[in-house]
Amino acid sequence: MLAFACIPERKMSSQLLAGFHAITARLRHAPETVKEVYFDESRRDKRLQGLLNQAAAAGLKCHGVGADRLDRMAGGTRHQGVVALADANVLAVDVDEVLDELESRGEPALLLVLDGVTDPHNLGACLRSADAAGVHAVIAPRDRAAGLNATVRRVACGAAESVPYIMVTNLARTMRALKERDVWLVGTDDQATSSLYQVDARRSMAWVLGAEGPGMRRLTRETCDELVNIPMLGSVESLNVSVATAVCLYESVRQRHS
Repeated sequence: MLAFACIPERKMSSQLLAGFHAITARLRHAPETVKEVYFDESRRDKRLQGLLNQAAAAGLKCHGVGADRLDRMAGGTRHQGVVALADANVLAVDVDEVLDELESRGEPALLLVLDGVTDPHNLGACLRSADAAGVHAVIAPRDRAAGLNATVRRVACGAAESVPYIMVTNLARTMRALKERDVWLVGTDDQATSSLYQVDARRSMAWVLGAEGPGMRRLTRETCDELVNIPMLGSVESLNVSVATAVCLYESVRQRHS
């Protein structure tokens, strides 16, 4: 078995979930990890009541507090009047673990590699698209990537609770190890002569995208098996990385479900 450079530990740490999407997704996928729910005691709407009913069904304590306390707890993250304290949800933390499970099911891998995506809003949007497209894991370098903070979880609308986000110490080495396991690496590059519509996205593969502006690092680009462009027919030169991610992933969805 290949050894991927990644965070190997599964230590249970505490985290704060802010906003309806993040909390309801966690209650749906791993209710046992949620400890307490705090809500704005001045709210009396149907959406909040639905969340409180879901929490009560899971046997959780729900505390009505003032909006100022919620603001302090969320630390500046928009919370929509509800936050929760929870244990960190344990998803796959090793790429080998993900690939071994897929091989046992005879299912081709669909991975997303993000190089240099440091903005939490972009990462959250990428995770949301990854979840919708059925991505098995998102991989990013530890030194040039946003972590799973409260903003990422809120923007991801629950996807951070269902898609493994694996941060590796050496991205190029991890990519080479993926290639040894027959995962085809397709990077996006404005200067590429082939378009994403020429990719065989039915095989085990990983889409590799860089942040808007600097894009992928040189070594990341050189490690890809194939480089493709996203056709741009208007006046703008590039797409935001989260939009480009959705475009690429749904080409895989189109091919695999056609």
